[in-house]
Amino acid sequence: MRRFVFLVLLTFTGLSSQPAAAQLPPHAWLFGAWTGGLFPVPGPLTAQMCLAQPVVIFTQDIVLRATLVDQTYHQRVIETLRAGPQDLDLRFAPGVNPLAVLGAGLLGADTPRPQSGFGCETSDVLHVHRRSDNEITFPGCADFPEPLVRCPAR
Repeated sequence: MRRFVFLVLLTFTGLSSQPAAAQLPPHAWLFGAWTGGLFPVPGPLTAQMCLAQPVVIFTQDIVLRATLVDQTYHQRVIETLRAGPQDLDLRFAPGVNPLAVLGAGLLGADTPRPQSGFGCETSDVLHVHRRSDNEITFPGCADFPEPLVRCPAR
């Protein structure tokens, strides 16, 4: 019992033998809000300008994407990922967007619309290429022909 408590205390206090960076997922460098992609980024951005309406937001398990026709972000759950030194391939869990409907389906029932993708070969994948710590592209994804820039913190 004492050994278990000691290990738990080491983990919670940050004194474990593993460095903190080793505990981060391979796509941690991508976390945060990004703008551009749909359009060229105009010159230097302030944090207020960028965070007012980011185009893509990456978290550990979810990618949020803005579109030109919807007021809400499309949420995609990450199912798997493959990481290389400068590239990342994400595969999303299939599903439907519960907030969006195509209209009247069979017998007047609303038909759910599939979740949107990023214009890649299927709606359930996203390819990310890191140009620098603050600039990425989505190669082969037609919905994002321009580079994306990380929103500054301040």
